[in-house]
Amino acid sequence: MSLLAVENITASYGASQALFGVSLQIAQGEVLALMGRNGMGKSTTVKAICKMLPLTSGRITFDGKDLARVASYKAARMGLGLVPEGRRCFTNLTVWENLHAAATAGLWDFAAVTALFPRLSERRDQSAASLSGGEQQMLAIGRALMTNPSLLILDEATEGLAPIVRQEIWAAIAKLKAKTGMSILVVDKSLRELAQVADRAVILERGEDVWQGQIGDVSEVVTQQYLGV
Repeated sequence: MSLLAVENITASYGASQALFGVSLQIAQGEVLALMGRNGMGKSTTVKAICKMLPLTSGRITFDGKDLARVASYKAARMGLGLVPEGRRCFTNLTVWENLHAAATAGLWDFAAVTALFPRLSERRDQSAASLSGGEQQMLAIGRALMTNPSLLILDEATEGLAPIVRQEIWAAIAKLKAKTGMSILVVDKSLRELAQVADRAVILERGEDVWQGQIGDVSEVVTQQYLGV
């Protein structure tokens, strides 16, 4: 049974329809890449999964439970851990306070998160506002991990970061896959990095899933058709 099953979902922003029938599945321990050009529905799909945008039709089940009538905060408590696009750290809180704001008991505590991102330990008592963009991204990932999720969702986690920081983030994702067996949904544009961590890929085009398969089967033809500029 899939940990997450998204079945033919549609969703709109007011009168403007954004999703036209997206389906995807994530198995326990699987890393799925959600890909596509800008504006094709990737972040909207994430919002729908996390119950931040209501569905017009379709069905989402998580760990065998229908999410139709589940509020977003309850979905988070069920094990959906989101690292949102744009980081959205609590800028007036310290690193330690950000990490503990939504923490739950489990494997991921302050020690585990700072072992993954040592710089967060060094910045423990600094406000999030004083951190660099890369450090804020590490904090956003750490905050999601401290909820001890069954599924970690990373929405453009490396966008706009310096190359050396991007490498640190990708290395951390690889460690999560290798050492924890956590299920992960990664939204990103870099096929080269995704190929190192993802098992499968789903590509969106204009609010629809137009290609699904093993990450290694994303050919040059597929890349040019659906991912090229």
